[in-house]
Amino acid sequence: MIRSYPGIKTFKGDSITVQDALVVESPLIIVLNDEPFTVTMQTPGKELELALGLLITEGILSYKSSASIEYELNLSETESSIRFHFDPSTYSIANKRSLMSIAACGICGKTDWKVPEGDPLHSKENSLILDYGFETMFNHQQAFHASGGLHAASIFDGQQNLLTIHEDIGRHNAVDKCIGDLFIKQQLQKAEWLLVSGRISYEIIAKCFKAKISNIAAVSAPSSLAVDFAKEWGIHLWGFCREGRQTQYA
Repeated sequence: MIRSYPGIKTFKGDSITVQDALVVESPLIIVLNDEPFTVTMQTPGKELELALGLLITEGILSYKSSASIEYELNLSETESSIRFHFDPSTYSIANKRSLMSIAACGICGKTDWKVPEGDPLHSKENSLILDYGFETMFNHQQAFHASGGLHAASIFDGQQNLLTIHEDIGRHNAVDKCIGDLFIKQQLQKAEWLLVSGRISYEIIAKCFKAKISNIAAVSAPSSLAVDFAKEWGIHLWGFCREGRQTQYA
């Protein structure tokens, strides 16, 4: 979602009044069985997908869960909320967030930091998807082309088919929206490639590990911790994927 805001643009001493398209940022309150879970700053739209993706990547829901999910979604201009109603035996809150999660940070607000556990992933790597995948994602970034202020994430299957793409002011939110979208469509187990428009830090690697996505590529750089955990978890990781070039780190 974008809105028009006035501004004064200056170039070499000359100024003009302009109307610029800016990305909307607003809070989403997530509640589990009447207990507050977190508040995350996000770009309005696809709130259910975002919340479900977050619950999967936090380990609260299984990526292959088939249980029906009851929820109430309330949308407004200033803040939105989503309330989930689960059978207490079907989920557990391992890392409850007591603070707000800002759009730039996927693990902000946690009261504890626990590394996800599980067997390393296994997948056939095929870097040929990268040029095609990033071109496809870029062509679908409509809000970015209008505002220049949104990140994008996209997920492909092993045959280079685009399964989902979403934009958000937060990199991790865009990833969660994609994961939640495929969870709703019952296609998450087809996901083999995650492409992101920005950098890759630890939380993006951790989200993919929880969603069982074994190939990750980014336009920008990975962090050192992202590379370390990609190697440990069996995830293929590429960075600096631009203009036919890329660097593989894991």
